[in-house]
Amino acid sequence: MAAAAALSTSPLFNIDSNSVDVDKLSHEIFSILENKFLFGYDIDNSKDTTATTPLHHMKSSKHITGKVRILTIDGAGATDGVLAAKSLVHLESCIRRKSGDSTAAVSDYFDVVSGSGVGGILAALLFTKAADGSGRPVFTAQEALNFLLENRSKIFKSSTAGIFRRVFRPAKAEKERERLFRKTFGDQLTMKDTLKSVLIPCYDMSSRAPFLFSRADAVEMDGYDFKMKDVCTATCAHPAATGAVEVKSIDGRTKIMAVDGGIAMNNPTAAAITHVLNNKQEFPFCSGVEDLLVVSLGNGESEFGTLSPSGCLRIAGEGASDLVDQAVSMAFGQSRTSNYVRVQATGIIAKNPARMDHSNNKSNTNTDILALTEEMLAQRNVESILFEGKKMVESTNLKKLELFAGEVIMEEERRKTSILPTVALKQISGSPARTSRSRW
Repeated sequence: MAAAAALSTSPLFNIDSNSVDVDKLSHEIFSILENKFLFGYDIDNSKDTTATTPLHHMKSSKHITGKVRILTIDGAGATDGVLAAKSLVHLESCIRRKSGDSTAAVSDYFDVVSGSGVGGILAALLFTKAADGSGRPVFTAQEALNFLLENRSKIFKSSTAGIFRRVFRPAKAEKERERLFRKTFGDQLTMKDTLKSVLIPCYDMSSRAPFLFSRADAVEMDGYDFKMKDVCTATCAHPAATGAVEVKSIDGRTKIMAVDGGIAMNNPTAAAITHVLNNKQEFPFCSGVEDLLVVSLGNGESEFGTLSPSGCLRIAGEGASDLVDQAVSMAFGQSRTSNYVRVQATGIIAKNPARMDHSNNKSNTNTDILALTEEMLAQRNVESILFEGKKMVESTNLKKLELFAGEVIMEEERRKTSILPTVALKQISGSPARTSRSRW
């Protein structure tokens, strides 16, 4: 007690009560300024202002943490991927015009891309770094469209011929594709060399389960890193035309027997959303669909006519795509009109079946398919509405894409002044902190 009394009378511990009040007031003022001007929060005076705001509470303020931008691309559909490619050309053109950057690429304004089948090829072309060290993607959207048109006969092989072709064509078709993708990506580019988070599915015949090529997994270990040429070969390996293709990771420890990603998930939107919502390391503040901006690109609904094995696969794939669209639209609820855009075309192929006759020569088919995709993009957009099925809205597909371009640009601009990262991609050991012009 005596020691305590001595301390209380010591000049060192004889603190003026007024100075304590001043310090407390200064702390409260600083807390208000910090929260209001740095974090954008208004302070509730009924609570203790000296308490620190938990980091996980900050995510509820959208102007702070922003939205994750997701691009998903369906498998072949009625247009062999050309509708999605044309949509990307229009989207990239709108981004360049609205942003004022004539060199802007789709990959600069999206954080995640997921593509199945030919959609996976488009994702790889637009989101893989070129080997020249520029840090830019292999292709622009227009170059990717040209690539599809020039190589459709190599990527999509007919499987309606007799037993002789079924037995002997697979080896030839597989080699043609391998040469095509090796020429495009080389032997060095792998999933690690993608600019953003990339997800490309296939179906593994060995495990009888879907397999997802993922940049996040590739960065973690070489056993899940695959060459881009092999990824593209795997995701578009039509089971009736080429059969399953063997694909190995770069260290040889993971081996799969892959067939077309469209069999596993023709519409990969749900997989992309699930990846983001469950990946807190790369998307730390994303906790629900309100934290997402998603554009899903379809490839037109087919007119099947006389059913063939390939036709049955298309029915299954396109039916699954519609089911995913319905489920995702329901998940977004009222925010679907602003946060979720689905571009798909209906009815045009049924009205013009002759124009999609693949027995025509290549030049005529490409001309026809480009004209068809222009009509599809000019169609009024169709939205899936909870408990009401599908509804045609006033905006066309082109207008929807233009509006969405504005949304992703606004998000990019917001990130330039944000103190918190919306996306924190896993980095390869020894690589630069960022590989694209996107802030996060």
